[in-house]
Amino acid sequence: MGSHDHSIVRRGIAEKYREVAVSARGLFKYPIGEAGALGLGYPPALVARVPDLVRARFVGVGNPFALGGIAPGDAVLDLGCGAGFDTFMSAFAAGPQGRVAGIDLSPEMLAIAELGRAEARLTNVEFHEAIIEALPFPDASFDIALSNGVLNLIPDKPAALREVFRVLKPGGRLQACDMGLVGEARPPDKAPWSD
Repeated sequence: MGSHDHSIVRRGIAEKYREVAVSARGLFKYPIGEAGALGLGYPPALVARVPDLVRARFVGVGNPFALGGIAPGDAVLDLGCGAGFDTFMSAFAAGPQGRVAGIDLSPEMLAIAELGRAEARLTNVEFHEAIIEALPFPDASFDIALSNGVLNLIPDKPAALREVFRVLKPGGRLQACDMGLVGEARPPDKAPWSD
């Protein structure tokens, strides 16, 4: 896949999440929002602390926190953070002495995340518009990187993984939940975002 193809994929993803920023209803074939998060095992008391506008746009496919906890003081990177649901969950766990950064390619989703950050009055959270293949952080910046239904969307997975492991501290970990095709079904001849 060439760089032109990568930009086509990114534009398609950006368009879908521009729609999610308005409303995620009807855009996914699995439970989303608060019901989706609770169904994936997120703690109800913490889910309730996430601002409504962020909770309503949760479209994760799994619970990356089931793969390992966040400790007070941890530095966490949320890859493809969307409206910031997992970013907020990380911030609650890392506490004020921790640092949590969310990156996303959708300015519309990041605007929702910033509104939620202001509403929740979180001072240990920052959001950046970026792609995973070119992270805007120095080497060894984070203890944990999270991905919730994002890595399958990345056009250049080797470059993305190199970047993730570059910004992780020695001994840091990637906690990822994702989806994939199983069986003999062929992908569509034409991507749904290409016209």
